[in-house]
Amino acid sequence: MISLLSRLFIADYENTSSQQVRQKYGMLCGAVGIGLNIMLFIGKFIAGILSGSIAITADAVNNLSDAGSSVITLIGFKMAGQKPDSQHPFGHGRIEYISGLLVAGAVLLMAYELFRTSVSKLRSPQEVECTPLIVCILIVSILVKLYMSYYNKKLGKKLNSAAMNATAADSIGDTLSTSLVLAATLIGYFTDLYIDGWCGILVALFIFYTGIQAMKDTLNPLLGQSPDKAFVDRIKSIVMESPTVLGVHDLIVHEYGPGRIIISLHAEVSANGDIIVIHDEIDNIERRLEEELLCTATIHMDPIVTDNEHVTQMKFEVENLLVEIDPQLTFHDFRMVEGKSHTNLIFDVAAPFELKMTDNEIIDLVKDGVRKFDGNYYAVIHMDREPVLL
Repeated sequence: MISLLSRLFIADYENTSSQQVRQKYGMLCGAVGIGLNIMLFIGKFIAGILSGSIAITADAVNNLSDAGSSVITLIGFKMAGQKPDSQHPFGHGRIEYISGLLVAGAVLLMAYELFRTSVSKLRSPQEVECTPLIVCILIVSILVKLYMSYYNKKLGKKLNSAAMNATAADSIGDTLSTSLVLAATLIGYFTDLYIDGWCGILVALFIFYTGIQAMKDTLNPLLGQSPDKAFVDRIKSIVMESPTVLGVHDLIVHEYGPGRIIISLHAEVSANGDIIVIHDEIDNIERRLEEELLCTATIHMDPIVTDNEHVTQMKFEVENLLVEIDPQLTFHDFRMVEGKSHTNLIFDVAAPFELKMTDNEIIDLVKDGVRKFDGNYYAVIHMDREPVLL
């Protein structure tokens, strides 16, 4: 249904990198979600009244809250699609994450209310009515929620949308909760076991878990998570394809919402090259990154000495030293300043955040190692911490 509606109402529907297309997809999914959840609420509420089941009634209210979540998603995509302005020069894309966070909050609130109601049901269990109509309503509800989870997950992956992923997770929780409600209804009808309240508690706990996971998925990009390894590798690959660039370091990826990415990096170039020619090549790399990865790129040129055997030998010595201390350590921006009494080796050491050693411990080990080199060398070190990309 979503595929058909997208073809009918979204021009250029296959161009998911377009912010306008993303916005329309989000609003379409939000509108469909509102309609389906209201339909499920009405059906389950009637089934809950007829059966006297607190679990079915609570599940119906859950669908009503899902309709509210779909409204949040719809509004979130609408606001996220606004153009940049003087107060928000990088756009409003992170509103999509905020809408996903609000959806996750609604899921947690629903889990709490369902848990509280189910505990009350345990204190005064009642016989649950079971009819073919009630069973049919619950089965249809399960199938509808599976479909909603499918299309939200598919589009969430296609559009890289945290809000849609949160909605997909919520739909999976609803599928399980309704399945447990159906099981409780059938067990209560065919046996003397009234587990309506217990099933409600299990459903509440699962919904709480899915809500926490959805909240985590939306909080991470808001706080500033590590960039995707494949994306970083692609950036480095494009930059290093240029014969002008000898190395890449200090790569930073800023994301201001899906499709709004700004990157900066340092590119090592020969100190003896023609600065005009090198600058022109760097401009070409920036344009290629923008065209192929749909991001804004800023590249800083770092000139390095490439034709001095002494410098090359000392870089080799430092590289071996870092490997001995820990294979995860790397270095860049290497310079050598010779004086009458000693020679300073100046460079940055990059270490992953996960490395247990402190910056001072690493610096002390490197300085001690450099002092043991043949000659009178001193290390001047700046520490960088970088994430380990998964």
